[in-house]
Amino acid sequence: MCEFCVQHGEGKKWYEVMENYSAELYSQGGREQYIKDFFDNFQLHGPRGLDRLDSTRRKVPFAYSFIRRLGTLHMKKNHFGQVVPLEDAEGIVDMVQSITRIPCVCRSATLGKKDERYCLLLGIDPSRILGDYPDLVSTLETFSPAESKHLLREFDKKGLVHSVWTFKTPFIGAICNCDRDCIGAIEYSAVNQKCYINSLKCYGCGVCRSQCKKGAIYLLDK
Repeated sequence: MCEFCVQHGEGKKWYEVMENYSAELYSQGGREQYIKDFFDNFQLHGPRGLDRLDSTRRKVPFAYSFIRRLGTLHMKKNHFGQVVPLEDAEGIVDMVQSITRIPCVCRSATLGKKDERYCLLLGIDPSRILGDYPDLVSTLETFSPAESKHLLREFDKKGLVHSVWTFKTPFIGAICNCDRDCIGAIEYSAVNQKCYINSLKCYGCGVCRSQCKKGAIYLLDK
């Protein structure tokens, strides 16, 4: 059982606990202001910070390992993510009070592109948080659970990886659908002349299933 399931999941998958999406939890601990500050800081300083981290990884790998451990500890308390398969993502949108699609913040900050809308905010009123960004507010889209499920299935067919993200853990405020995959989980055996999935490298996104026309790929609980 994962660390978050023990701490925030009542002994089951932590992201399937209704309380972690509740308006009551969202209203506590200054979460709305935290999200606004997070968005502002990421827009202003995100690209530079990511560039510095990548440079450290390449030039000083031992320092990068230490920084990454500290960063992970910090993120677990504030803004942490976990990959989830399509079925679980569909279950999540049935639990939340509102679903709003916004332009992909990470893609905008790292690539300078605002051409894709992969982010779904859950139970959050983004118009209050994005008040300083009228161009973003004007593009907000609200979806029903049924519409969100259709969108998630389309994302899945495109190979996008679904993940939930916290804003001051354990409140879950978003499902992101990223255009990166786990890459190394699918490996080729020259001896058997076939591909197989390395379970130690697999994050359990399940995206590879949509591309298998034989239905040979399925998920198992760890």
